[in-house]
Amino acid sequence: MYQTWEELETACMGCQKCGLCSGRTNLVFGVGNKEAKVLFIGEGPGEQEDLKGEPFVGRSGQLLDKMLDAIDLDRQKNIYIANIVKCRPPQNRDPLPEEQETCIHWLRNQVYLIRPKIIVCLGRIAAMKLIRPDFKITKEHGIFTEKMAFG
Repeated sequence: MYQTWEELETACMGCQKCGLCSGRTNLVFGVGNKEAKVLFIGEGPGEQEDLKGEPFVGRSGQLLDKMLDAIDLDRQKNIYIANIVKCRPPQNRDPLPEEQETCIHWLRNQVYLIRPKIIVCLGRIAAMKLIRPDFKITKEHGIFTEKMAFG
């Protein structure tokens, strides 16, 4: 477990533990306030995120920013945004289970350092990885799940 953001980000940037690293333009570590009480977690970077090196900057990110603004949240001020995997899967496919498992320790360390009060799963893959494998997003969207530990 890395004890500082600098150690964690430096180690993550050099990661080559799975095949996703070979196709990345940029590793997408995360963005926002590192002391935020709210952590948003997506599945992985898309094309625009890979090009810029920042999560949720494409069309979905623009929509997310509008939604956050409506409730007085901002990615630079009071939230942090990260992903399950830090490198873009080819053709924006879902990250494979083995890719998620290989990469999840980076996210766990981010959670350890942030210690958020609330984690918001952005999408099916994040919900299935963080809440439970049989999570049904159309049926359970918006339902709070309380967990004492992340894993």
